[in-house]
Amino acid sequence: MKHNSEDHKAIARLLTGDEKALYQLYDKYSGALFGVILRICRDRGMAEDLLQETFIKIWKNIDTYESSKGRFYTWAYRIARNTTLNAMRSNDMLIQTEDLGVYDIKEDNEETPDYSELKGSIKTLEPHHQRAITLVYYRGFTHDQAHQIMGVPLGTFKSYVRQALKQLRKTYTETLVYIYFFLELTV
Repeated sequence: MKHNSEDHKAIARLLTGDEKALYQLYDKYSGALFGVILRICRDRGMAEDLLQETFIKIWKNIDTYESSKGRFYTWAYRIARNTTLNAMRSNDMLIQTEDLGVYDIKEDNEETPDYSELKGSIKTLEPHHQRAITLVYYRGFTHDQAHQIMGVPLGTFKSYVRQALKQLRKTYTETLVYIYFFLELTV
């Protein structure tokens, strides 16, 4: 609970316009949020810009954060994710700039991160929970899009996500967070 009390103090200071509180939250969460943004947009330069945009939105909208509805990181994560998805939907992103020809063979010199521990935890979930998590967190679909793909009502889909996250939190607890941060920083 130490982290939550530190966050609450920083948020209280941020509400009074204390820039140092924003820097404190940036230091604590920028790595994780950058990883989320980079995984969605797959462009380091764009991800850096979107991270800045995310923290500007946090600064401007901190008065809308309600601790009774969830953790600060969850709120910031949604801002980062939505900011990135909105940027990806812009008209500029619809123009194909790369030759995607069938015979174009590209060498992939990048090492693929080892997600085996994380995937192992996800594999313990029921199949519909696995699919819900995959659609939202790995494929970048909104809840509205993902529930249609799965062919279930929106409320049911949101329950799947909530139940899956609860189960992951229960089985994986803090280890998941540390591995996630580490893997995202190495991407």
